[in-house]
Amino acid sequence: MSTTKKIAGAALAAALGVTTLSACGDSDDKSAGTSDKTVTLVSHDSFNVTDTVLKEFEQQSGYTVKVLKSGDAGAALNQEILTKGSPRGDVFFGVDNTLLSRALDNGIFTAYEAKGLDAVKPEYVLDKEHRVTPIDSGDICVNYDKAYFADKKIAPPQTLDDLIKPEYKNLLVTENAATSSPGLGFLLASVGKYGEDGWKDYWSKLKANGVEVVDGWEQAYNERFSGSAGGKKAKGDRPLVVSYASSPPVEVLYGEPQPAEAPTGVSTSTCFRQIEFAGLLKGAKNEEGGKALLDFLVSKKFQEDMPLQMFVNPVTKDAALPELFTKHGAVVEKPENVAPETIAKNREQWVKAWTSLVVK
Repeated sequence: MSTTKKIAGAALAAALGVTTLSACGDSDDKSAGTSDKTVTLVSHDSFNVTDTVLKEFEQQSGYTVKVLKSGDAGAALNQEILTKGSPRGDVFFGVDNTLLSRALDNGIFTAYEAKGLDAVKPEYVLDKEHRVTPIDSGDICVNYDKAYFADKKIAPPQTLDDLIKPEYKNLLVTENAATSSPGLGFLLASVGKYGEDGWKDYWSKLKANGVEVVDGWEQAYNERFSGSAGGKKAKGDRPLVVSYASSPPVEVLYGEPQPAEAPTGVSTSTCFRQIEFAGLLKGAKNEEGGKALLDFLVSKKFQEDMPLQMFVNPVTKDAALPELFTKHGAVVEKPENVAPETIAKNREQWVKAWTSLVVK
């Protein structure tokens, strides 16, 4: 979830795309990775792991992990492409299926089949050459304010088609597809649902139905959305927002006081699935350490720690979700998907057409 691990404060940030972590040592140390006992993970800002889990890996492997955070997913990937062959670290984490083809086409990774990859659900293994390893998944979905719809005695929308109905006019806020990961994901959900010939017509109808577009997730979720803790404080008046299926558990976890039930719900037939990957960087100074780190990222220990650290879902079959997720999270059975190569071929023109249609 490259841009949105951000819900109630910094922790919410983890859930949807913006976290903080400085593993062992200075995460800004650009010389990291020069020691054969140091392995450097280059990441977007959302990576997080429990200290005890990371230290256990370090003790067992003999490596010290340094984390070099590099902004959002797109910016972090750009830096690795620019330093191709002479990378800033050993492993890169955070390229998702919307950017995957770009990373692979630029040849920044060395193929490595991680130990434990056989436990990863096959649908997440998008690169059969194993240049990247699936690490987590998350669903970009419309969230709704339960109290608003209960008060109005209106059923919350469940599908993309519902959002263009008159009863939901002027209720939805979404992020700009040109500047926001969830905004792009929501655009791709419409492409997956209506096809390359139908998504523009859908957005024309959505615009006519009063959709509001803001620059990013923070503004949409924590300012304009009436159902979030931040939105309530900001007096947000939009009861529908594009966020994540993991947003309701975060509202529970960081609620003050903690509610018995999530105040927000998820429209589960509006979703686009993001999958995040990690890969061994070509030219890594510590290739063996990088391989060990990739093995760790798909281990049961890390996979089970990850949901409450980054508010994403594990990709391995044997990893159990925490009760917070099973009780308050939404299960998305059939998310929309678009093949990474199709995204790579069309992303720029889709975003340009979307901008012209919806924003200008």
